[in-house]
Amino acid sequence: MRTYDLSPFWRSSVGFDRLFDLVNDTVNDSDTYPLYDIERAGEDQYQISLALAGFSPEEITITAEQSTLTVEGRKADKGVHDYLYQGISMRPFRRLFNLAEYVQVKDATFENGMLKITLVREVPEAMKPRRVAIEAADNGKQIEHQQSEHQQAA
Repeated sequence: MRTYDLSPFWRSSVGFDRLFDLVNDTVNDSDTYPLYDIERAGEDQYQISLALAGFSPEEITITAEQSTLTVEGRKADKGVHDYLYQGISMRPFRRLFNLAEYVQVKDATFENGMLKITLVREVPEAMKPRRVAIEAADNGKQIEHQQSEHQQAA
Protein backbone atom coordinates (compact mmCIF):
# COMPACT_ATOMS: atom_id res chain seq x y z
CA MET A 1 0.00 0.00 0.00
CA ARG A 2 1.32 3.42 -0.95
CA THR A 3 1.25 6.28 1.49
CA TYR A 4 1.97 9.89 0.77
CA ASP A 5 3.57 12.45 3.08
CA LEU A 6 1.17 15.38 2.97
CA SER A 7 2.60 17.27 5.96
CA PRO A 8 3.93 20.16 3.80
CA PHE A 9 0.34 20.93 2.80
CA TRP A 10 -0.80 21.06 6.42
CA ARG A 11 1.33 24.14 7.05
CA SER A 12 -0.63 26.21 4.54
CA SER A 13 -4.13 24.91 5.22
CA VAL A 14 -6.50 25.03 8.12
CA GLY A 15 -9.02 22.27 8.72
CA PHE A 16 -8.02 20.16 5.73
CA ASP A 17 -6.02 17.53 7.63
CA ARG A 18 -9.03 15.18 7.56
CA LEU A 19 -9.23 15.56 3.78
CA PHE A 20 -5.58 14.58 3.37
CA ASP A 21 -6.10 11.59 5.67
CA LEU A 22 -9.04 10.46 3.53
CA VAL A 23 -6.85 10.62 0.42
CA ASN A 24 -4.21 8.47 2.12
CA ASP A 25 -6.83 5.99 3.34
CA THR A 26 -8.51 5.52 -0.04
CA VAL A 27 -5.33 4.78 -1.99
CA ASN A 28 -5.16 0.99 -1.84
CA ASP A 29 -3.74 -0.88 -4.81
CA SER A 30 -4.35 -4.38 -3.44
CA ASP A 31 -8.17 -4.36 -3.64
CA THR A 32 -9.34 -3.74 -7.19
CA TYR A 33 -12.58 -5.73 -7.18
CA PRO A 34 -15.04 -4.74 -8.44
CA LEU A 35 -13.71 -2.33 -11.04
CA TYR A 36 -15.29 1.12 -10.95
CA ASP A 37 -15.23 4.58 -12.54
CA ILE A 38 -15.99 7.93 -10.97
CA GLU A 39 -16.95 10.69 -13.36
CA ARG A 40 -18.12 14.28 -13.09
CA ALA A 41 -21.51 14.58 -14.78
CA GLY A 42 -21.95 18.30 -14.07
CA GLU A 43 -20.70 21.06 -11.82
CA ASP A 44 -22.20 19.44 -8.72
CA GLN A 45 -23.11 15.99 -10.09
CA TYR A 46 -21.05 12.81 -10.08
CA GLN A 47 -21.58 9.23 -11.17
CA ILE A 48 -19.97 6.07 -9.84
CA SER A 49 -20.13 3.08 -12.19
CA LEU A 50 -19.28 -0.41 -10.96
CA ALA A 51 -18.78 -3.41 -13.26
CA LEU A 52 -20.78 -6.20 -11.63
CA ALA A 53 -21.03 -8.97 -14.22
CA GLY A 54 -22.92 -11.98 -12.93
CA PHE A 55 -24.74 -10.10 -10.15
CA SER A 56 -28.42 -9.20 -10.12
CA PRO A 57 -29.88 -6.10 -8.44
CA GLU A 58 -31.28 -8.28 -5.63
CA GLU A 59 -27.75 -9.40 -4.70
CA ILE A 60 -26.43 -5.84 -4.30
CA THR A 61 -26.89 -3.56 -1.31
CA ILE A 62 -26.20 0.18 -1.34
CA THR A 63 -25.96 2.01 1.99
CA ALA A 64 -25.53 5.78 2.18
CA GLU A 65 -24.43 7.21 5.51
CA GLN A 66 -23.37 10.73 6.41
CA SER A 67 -19.95 10.67 4.71
CA THR A 68 -19.67 7.12 3.37
CA LEU A 69 -21.26 5.19 0.54
CA THR A 70 -21.04 1.41 0.86
CA VAL A 71 -21.77 -0.98 -2.00
CA GLU A 72 -21.90 -4.68 -1.09
CA GLY A 73 -22.59 -7.73 -3.20
CA ARG A 74 -23.08 -11.38 -2.37
CA LYS A 75 -24.25 -14.15 -4.66
CA ALA A 76 -27.32 -15.82 -3.24
CA ASP A 77 -26.76 -19.31 -4.64
CA LYS A 78 -23.53 -20.42 -6.26
CA GLY A 79 -25.06 -23.63 -7.52
CA VAL A 80 -23.11 -26.63 -8.71
CA HIS A 81 -21.00 -25.86 -11.78
CA ASP A 82 -18.25 -27.82 -13.44
CA TYR A 83 -16.08 -24.93 -14.67
CA LEU A 84 -13.18 -25.69 -16.97
CA TYR A 85 -12.11 -22.07 -16.50
CA GLN A 86 -13.75 -19.39 -14.33
CA GLY A 87 -12.64 -15.88 -15.23
CA ILE A 88 -15.76 -14.02 -14.11
CA SER A 89 -15.33 -13.33 -10.44
CA MET A 90 -18.52 -13.54 -8.44
CA ARG A 91 -16.95 -13.38 -5.02
CA PRO A 92 -18.55 -11.28 -2.29
CA PHE A 93 -17.34 -7.69 -2.17
CA ARG A 94 -17.63 -4.55 -0.12
CA ARG A 95 -16.56 -1.25 -1.68
CA LEU A 96 -16.46 1.95 0.40
CA PHE A 97 -16.51 5.46 -1.03
CA ASN A 98 -15.81 8.48 1.16
CA LEU A 99 -18.17 11.30 0.28
CA ALA A 100 -17.40 14.98 0.58
CA GLU A 101 -19.61 17.24 2.66
CA TYR A 102 -23.14 17.78 1.32
CA VAL A 103 -22.85 15.00 -1.28
CA GLN A 104 -26.04 12.94 -1.37
CA VAL A 105 -27.00 9.80 -3.31
CA LYS A 106 -29.66 10.75 -5.82
CA ASP A 107 -30.42 7.36 -7.39
CA ALA A 108 -28.97 4.05 -8.57
CA THR A 109 -29.63 2.03 -11.72
CA PHE A 110 -28.50 -1.42 -12.80
CA GLU A 111 -28.30 -2.23 -16.50
CA ASN A 112 -26.21 -4.71 -18.51
CA GLY A 113 -24.01 -5.63 -15.55
CA MET A 114 -23.23 -1.99 -14.69
CA LEU A 115 -24.37 -0.41 -11.45
CA LYS A 116 -24.57 3.38 -11.82
CA ILE A 117 -24.94 5.55 -8.72
CA THR A 118 -25.73 9.23 -9.20
CA LEU A 119 -24.43 11.65 -6.58
CA VAL A 120 -25.36 15.31 -6.17
CA ARG A 121 -23.63 17.95 -4.08
CA GLU A 122 -26.32 20.14 -2.53
CA VAL A 123 -24.89 22.88 -0.35
CA PRO A 124 -27.51 24.38 2.02
CA GLU A 125 -28.32 28.05 1.38
CA ALA A 126 -26.86 29.00 4.77
CA MET A 127 -23.49 27.48 3.74
CA LYS A 128 -23.29 29.02 0.25
CA PRO A 129 -21.00 31.99 -0.27
CA ARG A 130 -22.82 35.30 -0.15
CA ARG A 131 -21.85 38.89 -0.74
CA VAL A 132 -21.65 41.06 2.35
CA ALA A 133 -22.50 44.75 1.98
CA ILE A 134 -19.95 47.20 3.36
CA GLU A 135 -21.35 50.17 5.21
CA ALA A 136 -19.32 53.31 5.70
CA ALA A 137 -18.57 54.25 9.28
CA ASP A 138 -19.75 57.67 10.59
CA ASN A 139 -16.13 58.86 10.79
CA GLY A 140 -15.66 58.04 7.13
CA LYS A 141 -18.71 60.10 6.13
CA GLN A 142 -17.49 63.10 8.13
CA ILE A 143 -14.05 62.93 6.52
CA GLU A 144 -15.64 62.87 3.06
CA HIS A 145 -17.79 65.91 3.91
CA GLN A 146 -14.80 67.81 5.29
CA GLN A 147 -12.76 67.07 2.18
CA SER A 148 -15.54 68.21 -0.14
CA GLU A 149 -15.96 71.47 1.87
CA HIS A 150 -12.21 72.15 1.54
CA GLN A 151 -12.35 71.48 -2.17
CA GLN A 152 -15.29 73.93 -2.62
CA ALA A 153 -13.52 76.68 -0.60
CA ALA A 154 -10.38 76.39 -2.72
